[in-house]
Amino acid sequence: MRELRYRTIADELRGQIETGQIAPGGLLPSESDLSRTYAVSRVTVRKALELLRAEGVAGARQGLGWFAAVEPLRQTLGRLGTIEEDLAASGRRPERKVLDFGFVPAPAHVAEVLGTAEVLQVRRLNLADGLPFARVTVWVPARLGSSLSRDDVERASFYDLLDVDLGGASQTIGAGAASKEDAALLEIPVGSPVLRCERITRTADGQAVITAEHVFPADRTEFVVELSSAPEASMAPSGLRLVD
Repeated sequence: MRELRYRTIADELRGQIETGQIAPGGLLPSESDLSRTYAVSRVTVRKALELLRAEGVAGARQGLGWFAAVEPLRQTLGRLGTIEEDLAASGRRPERKVLDFGFVPAPAHVAEVLGTAEVLQVRRLNLADGLPFARVTVWVPARLGSSLSRDDVERASFYDLLDVDLGGASQTIGAGAASKEDAALLEIPVGSPVLRCERITRTADGQAVITAEHVFPADRTEFVVELSSAPEASMAPSGLRLVD
């Protein structure tokens, strides 16, 4: 009987998600509400929700509860763009919230890349349709960021704000686990899979002027690369660098 009950709960919630009664990213009824509605134990409710998680239909956000899964955003490598551009192109509403803004001594790895001892450091949260999508930390040389304000970096990207001629960027993508701090910001459990992207943006003459770290919940984004079948093409597509 319990077997049938948890599957019934899962089927009804799945139906509400598929028909749009619960929008992508929208919260599902709480476990306690579901327990009362179906007159079952929390164990049975949790089994139904875990089934939906295994199917990729639902997920859980730390401190908020269960939500309808969101289709991952497909980000194309090979061109220099911003998160906001990718979100807008996919029909989602982009939003950014600046968490920290200040001029600080450059961390060792940043100083090595940018060749400067002082930087403007901006840490922000990017959202898609109100759902946390990425935690981003950006560093630029203090001399380039000296005229910028917190309001500036909250309304526009550094690509638009810096008075330099950008030439391109290199991006390194790896897998990781969400730290306690990132988990709280991204509303995912501690240790959840994340994608970590480090991007170094350079001027047309090759000088590094921006370095940034992006942390994405692994289920909310995909990176796409077009591969050429031409015999003379490199094994590494444009925008992708293979790292030993």
